[in-house]
Amino acid sequence: MYLADKTWPELGDYVAEESVAVVPLGSTEQHGPHLPLATDHLIAEALAREAADRAGYLCTPTINIGVSPHHKQFHGTMWVDARVFRDYVESFTRNLTYHGIDRVVYVNAHGGNMQHLREVGRRLRQDEVAFAVEWMWDESIPDLVSDLFEHNGPHGGPKETAMIMHIAGELVRTDQLENARDGGLSNLGEGNFMIHGARNYYDAIDNTENGVLGDQTDATPEKGEQIFEAATEQLVKLLDWVDDARFSDLMAKPHVDPQPGSRRG
Repeated sequence: MYLADKTWPELGDYVAEESVAVVPLGSTEQHGPHLPLATDHLIAEALAREAADRAGYLCTPTINIGVSPHHKQFHGTMWVDARVFRDYVESFTRNLTYHGIDRVVYVNAHGGNMQHLREVGRRLRQDEVAFAVEWMWDESIPDLVSDLFEHNGPHGGPKETAMIMHIAGELVRTDQLENARDGGLSNLGEGNFMIHGARNYYDAIDNTENGVLGDQTDATPEKGEQIFEAATEQLVKLLDWVDDARFSDLMAKPHVDPQPGSRRG
């Protein structure tokens, strides 16, 4: 069920009976010469809406702009300050709780959002307002991704390319796949990410001239469909697990005994 397509009376039965919401989040940032800037939020929305429909949960509109300053050198990349992003996500999540939602799964497709979504979830759990958990699609199916792609690459690589081939194939510049591979860093083993134990980079352009990693020529729509289905299956299982759990069991555990101050006179 997609929230924005419904009228408010049509949502009445849902909020009276259910307490789960799926929130897709991505970015609007460079993904090389072959993929659109919309890549991350397209993937997040497609997975979130599919899983929500299959499992019968509520899916909110997509957050299209995330924490992406590490791609700022490339044309068109948009981003928000990390603090602003955290506060914004926390604010609209608290808005959902007003309508009875107390379990939220952030369906995330952008690595730059991960730690910030975890922090928002920690805040909400600390206040016992909601249980909000970040889900990253490729981390749900790591073995399959590794099996399908020899040189995967965490950004603009074959896994994202295959996904967009499957969900929005018309947006893939297939004539640029070889340029993406040859102008980027196709084999991560050849990268120089560490110097004497320190990460020596802050921006994507520090590691790759065209902004992407991995071998994009290894992507196909068929592989995209395979990973889309596998990730959707994992997301449905997560949503059902969150829905089945008692809210109290999802909250922070109490301080171990003896309780602070329990023996003071």
